[in-house]
Amino acid sequence: MQSEKFKMIVKETTVSSGIGARRSALGAQVYQGRKIYGGQAQAEALVTSMGISFFGGVDPESGVVLEKDHELEGQSIAGKALVFPSGKGSTVGSYTLYRLKLGGAAPAAIINAECEPITAVGCIISEIPCVDSVPVQQFKTGMILLVDGDAGTVRRV
Repeated sequence: MQSEKFKMIVKETTVSSGIGARRSALGAQVYQGRKIYGGQAQAEALVTSMGISFFGGVDPESGVVLEKDHELEGQSIAGKALVFPSGKGSTVGSYTLYRLKLGGAAPAAIINAECEPITAVGCIISEIPCVDSVPVQQFKTGMILLVDGDAGTVRRV
């Protein structure tokens, strides 16, 4: 069963509010995955159970999903922790991610169940933190996620 390969780490962490106050976040859920591209990003999750084709499926100027009948149609991926099972479509999708990054409309991070080469190359050339091999069904749109591409982890904040 695929879910057996996912490892969830539950540990005590210390969180700073930025104004000197500290609190214990006992039981913070940290999902250990696989590093695709390093870096860290904290952002609001935008989640879909459908694959994403960046070339033709996402407007490279605005980051709005254009694919007809897609769960995210009409929504912007800009600045989000974009969560989806796997990419699909043309290899030009890698360069669409790069164009999104250059224009300021790229996602802050990408989280996949299984990252395929199009998304992986797009994240690498665009320097977008990316982690895969995590249970994407555990995340919901609106959650705040901390993606640590260097460690290959995703944490609910």
